[in-house]
Amino acid sequence: MDSTRIIELISYSLPTLIMAFVAYSFFELYTKNENAKRNYLLQKESKPDTLSLRLQAYERMTLFLERINPSQLLVRITPISEDKTDYQNFVIAQIEQEYEHNLAQQIYVSEECWSTITTSKNATIQMILLAAKNEKISDAHQLRESILNDLMTKPSPSSVALAFLKNEVNQLW
Repeated sequence: MDSTRIIELISYSLPTLIMAFVAYSFFELYTKNENAKRNYLLQKESKPDTLSLRLQAYERMTLFLERINPSQLLVRITPISEDKTDYQNFVIAQIEQEYEHNLAQQIYVSEECWSTITTSKNATIQMILLAAKNEKISDAHQLRESILNDLMTKPSPSSVALAFLKNEVNQLW
């Protein structure tokens, strides 16, 4: 082959290769755009469902925090005997049962929110344990009174967690 024939072949092939590259680039860009658009539409369609599930989880956790609030809990659970240790154990068991019933809700709330809820539960249990260790308290009724009197001077752990939860729900909007 002589050099003019090679130059002629290159001059015909080069524009074809450039056009093929441009067409491939446009096709690639178009495909990426369509995939992004499809993903956006899927997210847009599923977002109301996800938001609904998250709001239900926040409602459940609000109910949990209200139920373990000592001022609510001790009024709802009356002592079945005079023994303060039996009452202490029964109340703590009720708190743990409520917590276990709501464990699945943690997948819908933030990690920080779940940690705050767990801390609230543990602080409530600790409050009950500390009150029961008091030597001046001899029976279940005095234990109840002591815990309720403590709540008059300081906020309950549940109320602190509830404030955090409400703040987080407000950020969803």
